[in-house]
Amino acid sequence: MRIARWSGDAALGEGFVVDDHVVPFPDGLTVADVLAQGLPFAHTLFARIAIKSGTPLSGVHLRAPLVPAAIRDFVAFEEHVEGISASVDGKSEVAAEWYQAPTFYFTNPHTVLGPDEPVSPPETARLDFELEIAAVIGGVPDSSGANLTAQAAASHIFGYTIMNDWSARDLQSREMKVHLGPAKGKDFGTSLGPWIVTADELAPFLDADGFLAIRAEVFVNDELIGHDLVSNMGWPFSELVAYASRNSRVVPGDVLGSGTVGNGGCLGELWGRTAGLLPPPLQEGDQVRMIVEGIGVLIGRVGAAVTAPELPAARQRTRARNR
Repeated sequence: MRIARWSGDAALGEGFVVDDHVVPFPDGLTVADVLAQGLPFAHTLFARIAIKSGTPLSGVHLRAPLVPAAIRDFVAFEEHVEGISASVDGKSEVAAEWYQAPTFYFTNPHTVLGPDEPVSPPETARLDFELEIAAVIGGVPDSSGANLTAQAAASHIFGYTIMNDWSARDLQSREMKVHLGPAKGKDFGTSLGPWIVTADELAPFLDADGFLAIRAEVFVNDELIGHDLVSNMGWPFSELVAYASRNSRVVPGDVLGSGTVGNGGCLGELWGRTAGLLPPPLQEGDQVRMIVEGIGVLIGRVGAAVTAPELPAARQRTRARNR
């Protein structure tokens, strides 16, 4: 099943994508409602829909397929870490700590973009994309979503979508020198789409170790920049979900990005390997097209940069201890 949100002539629609049509959920339900109830509930709903009542995809505009509760973005591809580390701090390496646990950061759920929706970056000389696959969490009866085993975590994966983690590499590099972040180098836009493909649809692509053996590609203005197999991750998605839940919780609507695939899944990785800005950073008007086997195509466009109000640098205070 494919699940989407869209805008048409009247209002926002939410439901299934069946062949080349969109069909609303019965009873006015939303994607959030369906995620909360879980994958078996979605199958029950699908059996109830009247497919002939749908609207052609050509007559609607797809939106981001969900409003995320939270977005965690991992860094699960060793090859990407090798390349991007050289781009950020000049040294290509994979820290020993990377192998110990699947690291992630939280990004902004309030700046999510849908298919064809332009990103409005900050002023940056090194705008980049990141080709990722994201797991979407659904509800599981009698589970709090806390301290899950990998086996239990797998049942919380409702489906998958494509994710583009837009990045301002110059801002990111400055932030990371403070040993915190990334923050403003990332939080201005994350594209998701074109829809959520339910986990059962991708189950045939799981290899013997639980990795998704699907091909992912990214093009800039129709030029192939990078491609990789998602099964080159250091951890399968079930283990990412389990780690996210450790001493915490995952809840329906959470989005967990894989991190950037290797072999040119972003420009920064290539800049690190060549010690130069080739291919060049993204510019206004560029199109980024991501294709992931079994999921679909996500197109993003670069809009005009936004100039934010200036803020002063830190004041050098006296460190006095008394008034």
